[in-house]
Amino acid sequence: MAGAIASRMSFSSLKRKQPKTFTVRIVTMDAEMEFNCEMKWKGKDLFDLVCRTLGLRETWFFGLQYTIKDTVAWLKMDKKVLDHDVSKEEPVTFHFLAKFYPENAEEELVQEITQHLFFLQVKKQILDEKIYCPPEASVLLASYAVQAKYGDYDPSVHKRGFLAQEELLPKRVINLYQMTPEMWEERITAWYAEHRGRARDEAEMEYLKIAQDLEMYGVNYFTIRFTIKPLDKKIDVFKFNSSKLRVNKLILQLCIGNHDLFMRRRKADSLEVQQMKAQAREEKARKQMERQRLAREKQMREEAERTRDELERRLLQMKEEATMANEALMRSEETADLLAEKAQITEEEAKLLAQKAAEAEQEMQRIKATAIRTEEEKRLMEQKVLEAEVLALKMAEESERRAKEADQLKQDLQEAREAERRAKQKLLEMAAKPTYPPMNPIPAPLPPDIPNFDIIGDSLSFDFKDTDMKRLSMEIEKEKVEYMEKSKHLQEQLNELKTEIEALKLKERETALDILHNENSDRGSTSSKHNTIKKLTLQSAKSRVAFFEEL
Repeated sequence: MAGAIASRMSFSSLKRKQPKTFTVRIVTMDAEMEFNCEMKWKGKDLFDLVCRTLGLRETWFFGLQYTIKDTVAWLKMDKKVLDHDVSKEEPVTFHFLAKFYPENAEEELVQEITQHLFFLQVKKQILDEKIYCPPEASVLLASYAVQAKYGDYDPSVHKRGFLAQEELLPKRVINLYQMTPEMWEERITAWYAEHRGRARDEAEMEYLKIAQDLEMYGVNYFTIRFTIKPLDKKIDVFKFNSSKLRVNKLILQLCIGNHDLFMRRRKADSLEVQQMKAQAREEKARKQMERQRLAREKQMREEAERTRDELERRLLQMKEEATMANEALMRSEETADLLAEKAQITEEEAKLLAQKAAEAEQEMQRIKATAIRTEEEKRLMEQKVLEAEVLALKMAEESERRAKEADQLKQDLQEAREAERRAKQKLLEMAAKPTYPPMNPIPAPLPPDIPNFDIIGDSLSFDFKDTDMKRLSMEIEKEKVEYMEKSKHLQEQLNELKTEIEALKLKERETALDILHNENSDRGSTSSKHNTIKKLTLQSAKSRVAFFEEL
């Protein structure tokens, strides 16, 4: 009895100590997750849990966003989750989104998961027209999005209409031109085919490298009352605010966050970031070697398939030739038999005619030797002699013709037997040919500039050395130079596409952003955004203030 009471007391105390929880739903760009959070949790506790679940270490770019009274807000790290102006209905929904944007995506984004989340978010903002994108750049970005999703272009798989259900272009761009979906797909596919060999992460990074130069990339817009008020006698600064206190706080929060990120970029990388970048370089090198290995295996497999197809084709051809040779041999044998039989008949006829001619000659001599007493008998005899001579002459001519025909038949018989001998010889030669060569291709040696690695079964082992990393760094620098050259070619392609579709544009459907973009393009100001940012980052604070004063 005492034991039962103690058990109930222990269970009751355990029940009282169990913390109260509430359900939270986290929506990322490609997934949804639910967590049970304690009532006392702060924003940082929930944010760290989400980052650990995603395997994300570059946390300084992201935040948890929620909506309150048609205004977006971000979860504060040092404030309890339930103390925010969030809905009290469970599950409480937050969106895990990029809050701050890198100046140079290729240099600042290290993890592949970070690149992927930025790619999905920027792509959605372009399609939702929160980031303005010119039509020709939209087509290029769409081609990289297709490469990231479908891999290399294969005409036998990616047939006409395979992009019919994909959302790849902003509706503003589609409505601006008199072009059918098939025409847009044709232009996207033409560029998609040029991206062959790029992995998903490479295609997504190319997408971000183009998108980061767009005018509205990484920019948040707010409705404000804009006045200019002097806060210092020496320096004029802009002072602005919003009619909503919540928006003012949001603007201040974003300004502080962007300033912190700006200062972070100018400092030396922390040990954690250095480790992340080292791991990213090693992972990139490993993937590059893996892709090279797969490419070599694919090439060897394709060569083996081509060799097999060629051997099958040759074997089929040899079978056809053997069949034709057998038929020719059979025809030659039949012809030879017929000619032999005909020659024998002709020879017998010639002998019979010769025998008849000899008998006629004997008959003529006998008649001449016979004494004819009377003239009548003599005349009749002479007539018979003449007829016998004519008959003998005809028989002699016929005998000579038959003899020539017999000689010709003998010659034809010899030629037929010679053709039969050649056909048999060809069959013997074909039977002596090998059907298949050895199918064990020797793998091609590795290039000297690739680190050595051994393949055993399905496992891959490799060893990185300092010289390999230096060589990889040189290759990366070389890729940067090649990228600058490709950028020039890319700009030429964009201009060519813009000129091509300009004739199909409907001027009356241009939006205010289209008109503003065209005016900026005419002044040449749209292409200088990234250069202006780089110029400002290299100057001192005083010179940057002076730069904006000039503006």
